[in-house]
Amino acid sequence: MDVRDLIDQLQLHGRRLGEVIDGADPDTPVPSCPDWALRDLVRHIGGVHRWAATYVLEARLNQIDQDLDELVVGWPADAGLVDWYRAGHESLVAALRAAPEDLDCWTFLDAPSPLAMWSRRQAHETAIHRVDAELAVGARTGFDPDFATDGIDELLTLFITRPGRGPRSEQPRVVEFKAIDTAQSWWVSFDDRACVASRTPIDSATQISGSGADLYQAVWNRLPYESVVLNGDLSVVDALVGTMHVRWS
Repeated sequence: MDVRDLIDQLQLHGRRLGEVIDGADPDTPVPSCPDWALRDLVRHIGGVHRWAATYVLEARLNQIDQDLDELVVGWPADAGLVDWYRAGHESLVAALRAAPEDLDCWTFLDAPSPLAMWSRRQAHETAIHRVDAELAVGARTGFDPDFATDGIDELLTLFITRPGRGPRSEQPRVVEFKAIDTAQSWWVSFDDRACVASRTPIDSATQISGSGADLYQAVWNRLPYESVVLNGDLSVVDALVGTMHVRWS
């Protein structure tokens, strides 16, 4: 997706997240993040927005060597949590919109440019946590198919293929992931040592397909795989669940 479109999506999903948490009980459990209450979710995404904005605003070339709680320097009280979140989100959006196309700063994923990486990563970080907030309060909204497909691509081609990440199996496996409404597919092959993703067809014994929105949420562990169409060797799903995720580190 175009960088400006990704920033628009970041703004859209961030504002929706703010609407969902406004007036909600901060102690509400977040079912998709079992160790978190809504307060923890808001602190996390608000901290991540500030963390990302620091790289963009300062054109910072070296990695920040601080945890989120150190970077934030004190979490807000519950009464101010929503306003604090919204301020951080809008600041990040503004920083990305104002950044030059040739912005040079630290990144951690391959992308055409640092601006493209931060726009894409923060758009999907925010969108998935918007889903978490909605799951907590019992609300649900959809996704633009192209944006959802882009989020599938980011997870499959950039995150689960990193060293020590992604599914593993004693026997070599290949799974095709297919977004039917955007006609895009990815083939993920893995064994007990590594995981590799390709946009070029590979013979596979398993296909996982669905709308871009449903598949997006399934691969990010926000919908059960039963919500999409499974064909072939379904035992492979056990290897996928719990390994398709992003960790703060």
